[in-house]
Amino acid sequence: MAKIKYIEFGGTEHEVDVPTGLTIMEGAVKNKIPGIDGDCGGACACATCHVYVGEEWTTKLPEKEGAEEDMLDFAFEVKENSRLSCQITVSDELEGLVIQMPEKQF
Repeated sequence: MAKIKYIEFGGTEHEVDVPTGLTIMEGAVKNKIPGIDGDCGGACACATCHVYVGEEWTTKLPEKEGAEEDMLDFAFEVKENSRLSCQITVSDELEGLVIQMPEKQF
């Protein structure tokens, strides 16, 4: 289990324990955190779970794969630290991960 901090676009913070093996998107949905929709259920078939990963975490996460890169083309205001939260699986090593949500999801 890892404690993950989700920060809504407006600045509201949610710090929750997310079980190992779930994705960052599943952690948000199960904890009813607004700003991450996950319309495709985590199949990497939409971009409604787009998030910004804290800069200090970008090198600690697995590289983006082709499907994630392709789906990010459909996300709002993509940045260098943009990720699809359905593609990040929680592990103990992600303790303290900070995620920020964009202004909106498409």
